[in-house]
Amino acid sequence: MGTADVVEGTAGGEEKPWGEVTPEAARRLLVAAVEAFAERGYHATTTRDIAGRAGMSPAALYIHYKTKEELLHRISRIGHDKALEILESAADGEGTAAERLSDAVRSFVRWHAGHHMTARVVQYELDALGAEHRTEIVELRRRSDAAVRRILNDGVAAGEFDVPDVPGTTLAVLSLCIDVARWFNTQGRRTPDEVGALYADLVLRMVGAAPAQKK
Repeated sequence: MGTADVVEGTAGGEEKPWGEVTPEAARRLLVAAVEAFAERGYHATTTRDIAGRAGMSPAALYIHYKTKEELLHRISRIGHDKALEILESAADGEGTAAERLSDAVRSFVRWHAGHHMTARVVQYELDALGAEHRTEIVELRRRSDAAVRRILNDGVAAGEFDVPDVPGTTLAVLSLCIDVARWFNTQGRRTPDEVGALYADLVLRMVGAAPAQKK
């Protein structure tokens, strides 16, 4: 993944959604696909829907993407690369296991809340991918799982966490974070940062660690 983040929209014109995707027409189609897939689901969305949202003809879509599934794969790959980057960065970071777990959850939840449309597509349309692409994405998910599991194992070994079932707890932590994309509303009373902080505290309590002291 490039340095540009995957964003839902612009903030004062400072960021362009999917700015790492070029050329411009391909980027506009990807933005339109994310919106359509998030709102209607992959199977209910047609290439005509996507092209119309992007202000293009259906024929123009095939210049950049051979199929609708190729569009979904591109979205899913970028999103999963970002998720893995967040979790591995926390797992490889400095500090105690509790500090690294808190950082992982806070950042992962913040991304799922701040990019909830993209995250809904990335996390909930996996079965719509073709076999080859699905295998590729499942491997990225396995690596994300391994990053969280590594933090939990470190915490157990150091006596920081009370976790009898590390694999099960890893699944619970990731599921809790991912579900934020399903319900988060930008008009709600909590910001992505606030939800991230709340969930980091909840997960530390889940594993029997003392919550981080507020500064």
